[in-house]
Amino acid sequence: MRRFLIWSGLAVVIGLVLAVGGYWAYDHFYARFQPVTIARGQGEIQRLLDESSWVSAGGGGSQLYIIGYRDSASTQTYERQEADKLRAGGVDVRVLMFARPDREGLAQSTPAERATIAELWLTRDWALYQRWTATPVRDWTAAGIPASDGNLARSAVVEASRQFADRLGALMRDAGVKPTWPLIIWRDREGFMKACACADSRSWAFIRDDLNAPDAVGTSPAPAPEVPGVLPVAPPTIQGLPYPNLPAAPPSGVQTAPATPGGATADPGPRPTPRPTPGTSRPSTPPAPVAPKGPQPPKPVQDEDSTFF
Repeated sequence: MRRFLIWSGLAVVIGLVLAVGGYWAYDHFYARFQPVTIARGQGEIQRLLDESSWVSAGGGGSQLYIIGYRDSASTQTYERQEADKLRAGGVDVRVLMFARPDREGLAQSTPAERATIAELWLTRDWALYQRWTATPVRDWTAAGIPASDGNLARSAVVEASRQFADRLGALMRDAGVKPTWPLIIWRDREGFMKACACADSRSWAFIRDDLNAPDAVGTSPAPAPEVPGVLPVAPPTIQGLPYPNLPAAPPSGVQTAPATPGGATADPGPRPTPRPTPGTSRPSTPPAPVAPKGPQPPKPVQDEDSTFF
């Protein structure tokens, strides 16, 4: 009895360890990368997205929003690696950039960044956004763009981008999403709003699956699997018709009779007798004509009512 109790207790402990370990592995390697379905505040979140000044290359039936700031390496990596795949799946990728507020008296954005944010929110110029993101941060001077510092209207636009990010982050926390950047918001094929704090690339596959986007762009189709013991079938080739067997050409000076439609040679009629040249003897009899070779035409058969060939 004592041994039975010992083994029973040991089995319970092992079972608990396996259950806890399995749950931890599921949450650590799979569940925490899944997107969150928004169940609270969907209307206000959608209103914020609609009223914001996003930029896009256009196209696509469904919309996906990428929210982040310029210095976020994960935001730039996600857009660079995933935007083309999403567009190939018919998604309108919309980018929303904001300027981070000052933190403990230190500015987290540069004057060139703030000027560019104000210009993007006012003009929604996709070409400007492409030039901005294609240029290293240290080399971007915002040449030709009005400064936002010291401009009341443009400073208000920069502050509006910060308020947008703060309010959206609060709504995400209420919905159970940790507001890290980039923040990706979209609606799946059933119309449910989903969000993902996609700093980790292991979350990206769930978004592509929801929006039916390919895993790669411009890949060639995979070759057909080989079946053991079966030779591959070569593709059919177009070959010409066999060359017909033509009769041998007659010697020069010999005339041949034209062929009739039935395949027999027509009778050319009486041939003229050549005149003998002086000093030569005239042949006694002309050479007999050579019978034509080849298939003969069918002979008509007389019936009571008609003639058949």
